[in-house]
Amino acid sequence: MSEYTAVTIERQDQIAIVRMNRPDQLNAFNGELRRDLLRAVREVNDDESIRVVILTGAGRAFCAGADLSEQQPAGFRVDDQLNNEYKPTLLAITEADKPWISAVNGAAAGIGSAFAMACDLTVIGESAFLYQAFTAIGLVPDGGSTWLLARAVGRKKAYELMIEGTRIKGAEAVSMGLANRCVADDQVLASAVEWAEQLVLKSPLSLSCTKEALGAAMECDFGTAISVEAELQRTCVASEDAREGAIAFFERRQPVWKGR
Repeated sequence: MSEYTAVTIERQDQIAIVRMNRPDQLNAFNGELRRDLLRAVREVNDDESIRVVILTGAGRAFCAGADLSEQQPAGFRVDDQLNNEYKPTLLAITEADKPWISAVNGAAAGIGSAFAMACDLTVIGESAFLYQAFTAIGLVPDGGSTWLLARAVGRKKAYELMIEGTRIKGAEAVSMGLANRCVADDQVLASAVEWAEQLVLKSPLSLSCTKEALGAAMECDFGTAISVEAELQRTCVASEDAREGAIAFFERRQPVWKGR
């Protein structure tokens, strides 16, 4: 296992909690956090003993976005940073073969909101919020925020939220499809862990294939979606998990999943 300074990883049986750990800076991204988070995401994704991952922030925020006080080196290009440092981490979450839950325990602003939205499921606190902070400082939304937000709320509403810099709080985030569950602020992580514990009881292969099928369906036509589902169903039907699921059903017991 790797050593980190700006991230912590906590393992609870088959659940990993990846926590951005710059609480005094509201977990704003600097170079150290960008590097640590990428390594941490890859580590838990590669760990076959981990079946569900929770992403959250230490202290009173999820992530306040980029650390605007960070000193950049000579020749710095923001597009290189977005493509080479943020993009691999976001793709590692969206393309992971296990579910990721964002536990939004406070502000999720700027690119921090992209990380919250990129996760497969989201639990948000009552006073926590998603915030497209970019236009307030003369910037364009990044980290895939345009893609993620538009697919959740539609093009017109996404544009409004971005240019107005609206803070989308807990219950409203759920009503808009940007979060799944809104809970008391002090119950965000506990609720995410409880949900993860329920997901661990399900077939990891089924969870993975369902995530893959849904990802394809967001980008393809109806006929192609049926074909993608069919191919993934072929994989599932031939799996040890499917056989175990059938046997456990008839034996009236909890299946022992292997993920294959």
